[in-house]
Amino acid sequence: NDPDIFALGECAEVNGMVYGLVAPLYEMARVAASQLAGDETAAFVHSDTPTKLKVTGIELFSLGDFADGDDRQEIVLRDASAGVYKRLVLKDDRIIGTVLYGETADGAWFNDLKKKQTDISEMRDTLIFGQSYQGGAPLDPMAAVAALPDDAEICGCNGVCKGKIIGAITGKGLTSLDDVRAHTKASASCGSCTGLVEKLMVLTLGDTYNPAAVQPMCSCTALGHDEVRRLIKAKGLKTIPAVMQELEWKTSCGCAKCRPALNYYLVCDWPDEYADDYQSRFINERVHANIQKDGTYSVVPRMWGGVTSASELRAIADVVDKFEIPMVKVTGGQRIDMLGIRKEDLPAVWADLGQAGFVSGHAYAKG
Repeated sequence: NDPDIFALGECAEVNGMVYGLVAPLYEMARVAASQLAGDETAAFVHSDTPTKLKVTGIELFSLGDFADGDDRQEIVLRDASAGVYKRLVLKDDRIIGTVLYGETADGAWFNDLKKKQTDISEMRDTLIFGQSYQGGAPLDPMAAVAALPDDAEICGCNGVCKGKIIGAITGKGLTSLDDVRAHTKASASCGSCTGLVEKLMVLTLGDTYNPAAVQPMCSCTALGHDEVRRLIKAKGLKTIPAVMQELEWKTSCGCAKCRPALNYYLVCDWPDEYADDYQSRFINERVHANIQKDGTYSVVPRMWGGVTSASELRAIADVVDKFEIPMVKVTGGQRIDMLGIRKEDLPAVWADLGQAGFVSGHAYAKG
């Protein structure tokens, strides 16, 4: 609580709340910048931030408060065969909580209704079906996007609203998705809002917008990730060789780009039948270390909540001396990171750390 120290993100508690998402952090940064620039009235104001699960093939969106109460009502849509579940929690004819599974396209709209405390009494009968169904009949999805107000949040990761995206497209002459990402950060993080961003580009640029062709997974195939994932399910392919043969891979064994992707997709689609191929994992996951630009590796043993002991610290120091590790630093996650380890030393490094009771910090699935 030192008035001369500014804090952002997870290390800052504001009115009893701690935020682990990017959008509130950016708002905190804007407030801190305003304060440093002399605006003493700038202050951070709490607002519920929607969250979206960042897992391939699983569409899940949540927002707000879901606690039961006598003064609350629920609207629920459940379609088990289609894999769709939607739940709206209402209080005084206003949305206070939302869960969407299977279909999350209306998440931004429900978030906007909640933020503005919109009275939904007149649209209650069709509310659960989303914005396209307001007015009694389904409309063009593009019309629903066009109807979003300029302050509607499109990118939850980076807190980018519709107006900022359209303003950047028109004001800076942006013509590609990569341009929009570079100038606004929309769709630059998890990518789940890419569809909405592209719809805004179509609405703004019209026929002059040409979506980029599907990028292939790698040089081994002309297929993109989405098409490969679809065909794995449609054709019941359950091994990497079967995928490569059935989808006519150009190489017999694949490459460092496609094998980890195929391994991941098969694990996701056939968890009870597919055996994880250890050799098809990314190098970081195989050796439990992060590869660096110079070809060496960093190792981060797990420390539970940053708690350690003299014997554990001594074991780390012994490993550093034994293998002549050039750099040791404390990470933001309250662990000790050893950098500059040679690849051939990794098995012996983990053997010594394992004898001291250390396990991997699981910080290596970065590709």
